Amino acid sequence: MPDGDTDPLMTKLILLVAAAALVDLDNRVLIAQRPLAKSMAGLWEFPGGKVSEGENPEQALVRELREELGIEVCETCLAPFTFASHAYEKFHLLMPLYLCRNWDGDVTPREGQELKWVRALTLADYPMPPADIPLIPMLRDLLG
Repeated sequence: MPDGDTDPLMTKLILLVAAAALVDLDNRVLIAQRPLAKSMAGLWEFPGGKVSEGENPEQALVRELREELGIEVCETCLAPFTFASHAYEKFHLLMPLYLCRNWDGDVTPREGQELKWVRALTLADYPMPPADIPLIPMLRDLLG
C-alpha cells in the first residue's frame, strides 16, 4: 500500500459479538428470528449478543442467554467451536460461536423473537445475516 493510503477495512470499528449454537437432546440447533425493531429484521441467527466493556465472550454469552432466552448457562458448558469474521458497511464483526448442550431452565423468547429448533442439515433453508452463513457447513459437518 503506498505511503499515506489507509486500508478502509482498518478504519472500521471491530464489533465483538458472542453467539451460541444451543443443541438439544435430539441434536437440533436453536435459531432466533430478529425482531422487526432491529437491524436485519426477520433474519434467523444464533442467540447471543455484543460483548460489553469488561466482559469476556463467555460472560457476555451467559448474560445474553439469560436476557434473551431465560436460561442459565455455566461458562464451562460453553465449548468454543468456530468463529465468523465479516465486514459490514459500518463495522467489522468478529463472532466466536460456542456449542452448548447443557443449560438450566426452559428456552423462552423474552425479546419478542420467534424461536425454532432445526436440524443442522436444514439451517441453510433459513435466511441469515451474512456473518452467520459460513457457520452453517461447520455445524452440518458436526451434527449431520
